[in-house]
Amino acid sequence: MTDFKSITIGILGIDHAHIHGMLGHMLAQGCTAKYWWTQGSPNTQEAFEAAFPHLQKVSDKRQIIEDPDIDIVLISAIPADRAGLAIEAMQAGKDVMVDKPGCTTFEQLENLRATVEKTGRIWSVNFSERFEVRSVAKAEQLVAEGAIGKVIQTLGTGPHRQGLAGRPEWFFRREAYGGILVDIGSHQIDQFLHFTGSEEVTIAHALAENSTLPAHPEIQDFGEIVLKGDRGHGYIRVDWFTPDALPVWGDGRLTILGDEGYIELRKYIDIGNGNLENQLVLANHKTLEYIDCRQQELPYFPRLCADIVERTQTAVTQQHTFKVMALALEAQKKAESTA
Repeated sequence: MTDFKSITIGILGIDHAHIHGMLGHMLAQGCTAKYWWTQGSPNTQEAFEAAFPHLQKVSDKRQIIEDPDIDIVLISAIPADRAGLAIEAMQAGKDVMVDKPGCTTFEQLENLRATVEKTGRIWSVNFSERFEVRSVAKAEQLVAEGAIGKVIQTLGTGPHRQGLAGRPEWFFRREAYGGILVDIGSHQIDQFLHFTGSEEVTIAHALAENSTLPAHPEIQDFGEIVLKGDRGHGYIRVDWFTPDALPVWGDGRLTILGDEGYIELRKYIDIGNGNLENQLVLANHKTLEYIDCRQQELPYFPRLCADIVERTQTAVTQQHTFKVMALALEAQKKAESTA
């Protein structure tokens, strides 16, 4: 593994616990984290400080944005605030890895496009349900090898546990989190685009609703999207209905259908196999395999580090990231305009 000790990290916002994975994986590449800042005192702060006790908190975000030694900023602030922080960082010469969703409005997305074009900096959204899931990395390898032929459809599900008692105030505000299709739906859109290779995509159907939480009218607890691409189709279901007895936050799954077979992933738990995570089924005309992917390497983080040093786009292209967020915003708009 290449050691990227020359890369120095700053953190802006720890409002979502995804910052643990983002920072942990970058540190595992040999990067150095220097400072962190967050607005106020989010309920994630105690766990973050316990996980990264060596990091120094600063009281002014400008200490990070204006620090010439910092190469990349990791952002996991309130979703609606992420784009503004990313733009500030890129204008100051920093690359950015931001928690999904990378933005919550079309205006933010256009401002991000303009900033990337002007500055030449990297704006990478960490779609953790692909980049941090080892079974997905194995599926990428199998698809590239032709194990299931040409991909013609993806079916992605992203269930989550509500945990309302421990949620921050912003979780209940539509303007803050961006809507269920922008927020957690963006994960599945990313996977659809990646595995089908579709470039021209139509949103055939989009739905977002509050079906069970009248006391919290701005929460959307169920959403679905049907995508029609020029190289394949996709169905997406996201929800906040993970039952309390499940020992993980959600039984996320992905099915990749090809014209010569299919791959099915149990990302976070397989209740029929000892509750193991990162389990994969491959079925084609020659074989039926059950593959344990828990030791599979994750390519996104070393590739992103190489991109920072070499100014390349090997981890994920900028065009792909923009397209994911554009489709998520379009789906959200379609769902809410027809509700």
